[in-house]
Amino acid sequence: MRNVCNKDQCTGCMACVDICAKNAIHIVDAIDAFNAVIDEGKCVNCGMCEKVCQQKNVPQLRSPIIWKQGWTYDDKTRMRSASGGIATELARTFIEKGGKVCSCLFRGGNFVFDIVEDVNRLDCFAGSKYIKSNPIGIYKTIKRELAKETEILFIGLPCQVVALRNYVGDSLGEKLTTVDLICHGTPSPKILDMFLKQYGEDIRTAESIDFRVKGNFQVSERSHTIATRGVCDRYMISFLSALSYTENCYSCKYAQENRPGDITLGDSWGTELSENEWHKGVSLVLCQTEKGKNLLELAKIKLVDVNIEKAKSHNHQLEHPSKAPKSRDRFVQHIKHGMKFNRAVLLALPKDCGKQAVKEILIKCKLLAPGGGVTYQISVSD
Repeated sequence: MRNVCNKDQCTGCMACVDICAKNAIHIVDAIDAFNAVIDEGKCVNCGMCEKVCQQKNVPQLRSPIIWKQGWTYDDKTRMRSASGGIATELARTFIEKGGKVCSCLFRGGNFVFDIVEDVNRLDCFAGSKYIKSNPIGIYKTIKRELAKETEILFIGLPCQVVALRNYVGDSLGEKLTTVDLICHGTPSPKILDMFLKQYGEDIRTAESIDFRVKGNFQVSERSHTIATRGVCDRYMISFLSALSYTENCYSCKYAQENRPGDITLGDSWGTELSENEWHKGVSLVLCQTEKGKNLLELAKIKLVDVNIEKAKSHNHQLEHPSKAPKSRDRFVQHIKHGMKFNRAVLLALPKDCGKQAVKEILIKCKLLAPGGGVTYQISVSD
């Protein structure tokens, strides 16, 4: 069995699947790792899969020319967003000047990519996605759009941005603007599926999944909701502790200050701004190119100075990849052998789970402020 890149280092960017004219590549999801496997009976050794593979071909990463933090002036957008709503505002500006926007959304039980050209549809992209998304098909679509002289704004993970840049090439890339998101790491979709099944839910029937929500959640009459506070949610504990990521994330070559996108966005952890601003949401904004700078200047956003050293110390992905807990291998073996997800997390991270359970009790007793915890929710059709 031959792989496109080194075993267990595949990011699941899917560019090799899109480029293969012989349909000779499929992605194997082993829960703890992805692998792009080549069917040698179909392969004609054209080498296109290796050409677009971002593990084998990394274009030049660029140093930030701008370090800022900020938020959109639109309070409604800011409240709906995971942090400061900058991504939504950049997308709105890009469409208003005649372009189209591509990013990730939840549809039909999967986290996939789509292109929109109507500002009224941008809400479908809002919110963080603490899971690997599936870009299959989007590279082909974007390349066709660029060939028609359409300006495209792509918002995705660093590995996806690099894969797209490899796929479209330098000449078509002139019409492409990219935003890479500061990424801790991502779990396989099978991890979320295991978590949901404990509650008798099937991800394929979910209407929406929001990993971070500000304020109170209103349940519609058409659906019911699972909503848990992030301080005791085992899915979030496994994510925030770097327990559940796929193998490649622990050696991510994009976890550094130099970035692949024209713009980089993340949370402005460690901000010195007021607590009120922090609770509303503040984005960290890095810009690497003049193309990115021009878009930031057009957008209706407020940008203020940020302490660069604090920004890096609170976003370690700007310096090094996430480190796997010592118990990760045992956790993987447990879930692969059928152990319930929540129990596997408890056995792997007993201290973390215990601390968060105590914190939740203190919050319920009003002895501790929630502190803007993460809310995880799934709306499912009745």
